[in-house]
Amino acid sequence: MRGFSTRAIHAGQDPDPTTGAVIVPIHASSTFAQDGVGGLRGGYEYSRSANPTRTALQECLAALEGGRHGFAFGSGMGASDVLLRVLLKPGDHIVIPHDAYGGTFRLVDKVLPQWGVEYSTVDLADVDALRAALRPTTEVVWCETPTNPLLGIADIAALAEVTRAAGARLVVDNTFASPYLQQPLALGADVVLHSTTKYVGGHSDVVGGALVLDDDEIAEQLRFTQNSVGSVPGPFDAWLTLRGAKTLAVRMERHSDNAERIADALAAHPAVAKVLYPGLPGHPGHEVAAKQMRRFGGMVSFLVAGGKEAALTVCASTQLFTLAESLGGVESLIEHPGQMTHASAAGSALEVPDSLVRLSVGIEDAEDLVEDLRTALDAAAS
Repeated sequence: MRGFSTRAIHAGQDPDPTTGAVIVPIHASSTFAQDGVGGLRGGYEYSRSANPTRTALQECLAALEGGRHGFAFGSGMGASDVLLRVLLKPGDHIVIPHDAYGGTFRLVDKVLPQWGVEYSTVDLADVDALRAALRPTTEVVWCETPTNPLLGIADIAALAEVTRAAGARLVVDNTFASPYLQQPLALGADVVLHSTTKYVGGHSDVVGGALVLDDDEIAEQLRFTQNSVGSVPGPFDAWLTLRGAKTLAVRMERHSDNAERIADALAAHPAVAKVLYPGLPGHPGHEVAAKQMRRFGGMVSFLVAGGKEAALTVCASTQLFTLAESLGGVESLIEHPGQMTHASAAGSALEVPDSLVRLSVGIEDAEDLVEDLRTALDAAAS
């Protein structure tokens, strides 16, 4: 298999056979001419069903994750919704992380019960806890690693073994790691999910999602369901995501470099009670992360010693870290998960600490980012 960056730049992206264009065109057509009734050119008839720009993105994403089938969606939650429609039916049970992404929790807690689906929350770093939570009706184990926003680490290979023995399927949300840092299918996962809005797109200018898998039967069901419900990206969104994927490897190296510098600086600051970053040797998931990840990524969370008000002050005091939701872009972002991305988990078992601050570390100069945070932390401590 060719190297990661070679696949990112070339997979699904041969020069246009008609014009020789080296960049995949934006096929903005909603419909395609047929050579007689049912005579499709290249399999295209209507852009909800398939579009050449989306096909290029899907082939690239599949190559990056080492899977046979790739599907692009209008958002990460759109991908999650279609996947769960395929894998679950009324009466089934799903296991999710005890610190799952707020949007995933909202879907599982508020929407799935209307279909008669039950769920349990489990610390997936504890394989025995997962084994105890499994039921005869469990069909899906939904894993994030690292988790959002507490940066928990789960052993994908160990989870896959337990899940497979129970006759269920393991889905891994690989958004925080990106395909460059982690390959869940190679570790035994059945399906990999991404919010391509984040690191794959990488520039905070497009919303999208993706699924990658090897199973032919599930892939066909996904293809049918996606077309039936219309959960697809437009061709320009697919093109932007594909453009972002080309530089994923070099960006993730810089994100990781900067995050490591920031995690060390935060750990040494008296206004910080705890740093949550799997690259730190004291992180409980450090050894597992080192085993299954190329590097430790660009996401850093920390608890502010002064509690909620001090955390809010930090969020309001940075100059280079922009106060905003989302993550994975070239620019650095800061947020208060309890009142922003994870507000939907308030009052539940998944509620996050109110002193928690989450950073999406960008690719700016590291020393500038460190100084920006030090100034903000000093303001919160004063």
